Amino acid sequence: MSTVIERDGVEVSIGELREERHASAFQSKRASRRYWVFLSAFILGGLLCALGLLLYNNPVPMDSPSFVPVVERRIVAIVTMLIAALCQSLATVAFHSVTNNRIITPSLLGFDALYSTIQTSMVFFFGAGALIGFSGTSAFLTQVGLMVTMSLLLYGWLLSGKYANLQLMLLIGIIIGTGLNSVSSFMRRMLAPSEFDILQARLFGSVTNADVAYFPIVIPIVVIAGTLLFLFSNRLNIVALGKDVATTFGVNHRRSVIYTLVLISLLMSVSTALIGPLTFFGFLVATLSYQVASTYDHKYVFPMAFALGFFVLTSAYFFMYHIFQTPSVVSVIIELFGGLIFLAVILRKRSL
Repeated sequence: MSTVIERDGVEVSIGELREERHASAFQSKRASRRYWVFLSAFILGGLLCALGLLLYNNPVPMDSPSFVPVVERRIVAIVTMLIAALCQSLATVAFHSVTNNRIITPSLLGFDALYSTIQTSMVFFFGAGALIGFSGTSAFLTQVGLMVTMSLLLYGWLLSGKYANLQLMLLIGIIIGTGLNSVSSFMRRMLAPSEFDILQARLFGSVTNADVAYFPIVIPIVVIAGTLLFLFSNRLNIVALGKDVATTFGVNHRRSVIYTLVLISLLMSVSTALIGPLTFFGFLVATLSYQVASTYDHKYVFPMAFALGFFVLTSAYFFMYHIFQTPSVVSVIIELFGGLIFLAVILRKRSL
């Protein structure tokens, strides 16, 4: 039996036809090569910037006994950036998929607002000393527990009933977040200037807020949640097509959405409690990842978002710390660019 057939006047082998019909995450080989080039560039750029943060402009000589402790403190910042990049990037991409909307962010569920309210309430009711003393593993677990509990109650109430509605859940989340922000804003206006200054430093997302004592708890949670989300990629590809299509393929859409939102709440709660709120960082990373990945397959979008997020954080801190000597404004710059891209996407789409 011949393995060559004629198609449109051209002889084509059966193997070539099978290769053309083979389903791929990319539209062409060129798109696939483009993906791996960008992914490799972001990974290499992130590693180089991380190495620069560790070694560049180190005031202690390498042969000094103090060199290792200085590098260890900088390693804590690098690990924190890895955790933040993984949490924010994976959570935002997954959130966009289950809501079928690439404009909104997980922060709409009220994580940032609840974090701000907890910190502000500590100063308002117990003074600045209580906020400084509100640290350690128990304080960290308390904040994570409150955020996860609030999100689970929101999911259980609005997604498990007969008239479950994802849009209604998002609306309630926005209302809760707005209310908490109003309460915390009112309490901040009543604080003394000295207390306000101490509080304000906590309300900006920064890797300096992280405590190495949290890592034994944070790292296992982040690794497990991130791995489960990545392993759920194939199912998430179907969920992203919508409820009707997912049901047609035999996927329990409601159960898949709740499962994904639980993992998102874990990642966002840990990230927010560890370094503070980063409202538009996840949106910035996810939006750029969609542009350079050129695929809808989450097995490829997740790694791209993670690598891009780590590169953005390390490069921002490297340039702001070593070039401009203003490390305290890194989160402000990231949020500024994220907000501008958010507005650009809205103006381009002309809708939410």
